[in-house]
Amino acid sequence: MAYKHDYDKILTRLTIILSKLNDGESLSEKELALEFNVSTKTLQRDFNDRLSSFPIYKENKKWKMQNGFKIEKTKSLEEQLILDIIEKMTESIGGNFATKSHKLLSKIKNEEFNPIYTKLNIEDITDRFDDIKLIEHAIKEKKELECSYENDREGKFQARLKPLKIVNYEGFWYLVAFRDDYLEKYYLKTLSNIKQTDTVFSTDDKIDDLLNNSLSIWFKANIDPFTVRLYADTTATKYFNRRPLPTQSIESVHQNGTMEFTVKITDEMEIIPIIKYWIPHLSVLEPLWIYEMVNEDLQSYLSNQT
Repeated sequence: MAYKHDYDKILTRLTIILSKLNDGESLSEKELALEFNVSTKTLQRDFNDRLSSFPIYKENKKWKMQNGFKIEKTKSLEEQLILDIIEKMTESIGGNFATKSHKLLSKIKNEEFNPIYTKLNIEDITDRFDDIKLIEHAIKEKKELECSYENDREGKFQARLKPLKIVNYEGFWYLVAFRDDYLEKYYLKTLSNIKQTDTVFSTDDKIDDLLNNSLSIWFKANIDPFTVRLYADTTATKYFNRRPLPTQSIESVHQNGTMEFTVKITDEMEIIPIIKYWIPHLSVLEPLWIYEMVNEDLQSYLSNQT
C-alpha cells in the first residue's frame, strides 16, 4: 500500500522529469535514478507507464520530447478537466468555430482523448466571425455602431447602437446595446451592414449585475424587479435544487420532498416559459396575475385540442 507522501514523491519526480524534457533535455534513466535516489526500474516505470500519454521517445538510451510539443507547466488536473468541458461545449456549436477551437485547445491540452461528452444546442455563428470581431472591438473601445436591423415589430431599419455585451441565451446569440438611451437586445444574425463609428460612449457596471440576475433574454432594464412565488413538487424540487435559477430563494421545504421558492424578475416572460415547461410539476402561488396568464394559455391550448 502506497502512502500519501509516496504519491507526493512520485508527482514531484514526474513533474521535474517533464519540466526537463519540456526544456529540451535528453534524460538518462541511470542519471535520474541517482538524482532521485530510486532504482532504474522505477524510472523505467515512470517513462513506460506513468508518462506514456506524453509524446516522449527513447533514442540512444536517452529520453526526449518530440519536436514541436510543449507542456503548460502550470496546468493542473482541474484545469485539464475544464479544458475538456470547454472543448465539448464548442463542439456543440459546430462549423468552423468548433474546428478552430479544437485546434487551439489541442495546442494547450497536447492530447486528443477527451472523457467528457456534452449535448448543447448552441447556434453556429461562424459565418459572422468578421461582424463579431468588429462588435467585440467596439465594445472594448466603447465606440458606437451603425447597422441595419430587422424585427417583426418595426421591420427593417437603421440603428445607431452603444454595444455592451454579446450574450447567449438558450443557445441563441444576441447583442445587448443601448439605442436612444433604452437597453435593447438584438438577435445577432439579423444585424447587417455593421460599421464602427468614432463616437465614444460611457457606461456603468450595472449591465453585469443585470445579466447575472436575468433568467432569459426577456429581462428589462430600469425596472424594479418583482417577486414570483412558486410551488415545486418532488420532481421539480430535485431539478431546481440541482440547478437553481438566478435570484432563486427557497422559502420552505416540506417533509414530502416538495418546496416553495421565489425568484425576482423584471418581465413576466422571464418565468412564464419556465413554468409552462414544468407543468404539472411547477405552479404559481403569487402573484395572481402570473397564475392567470399561465392558466389562460393552458385553457386556450386545451380548447384547441378538442
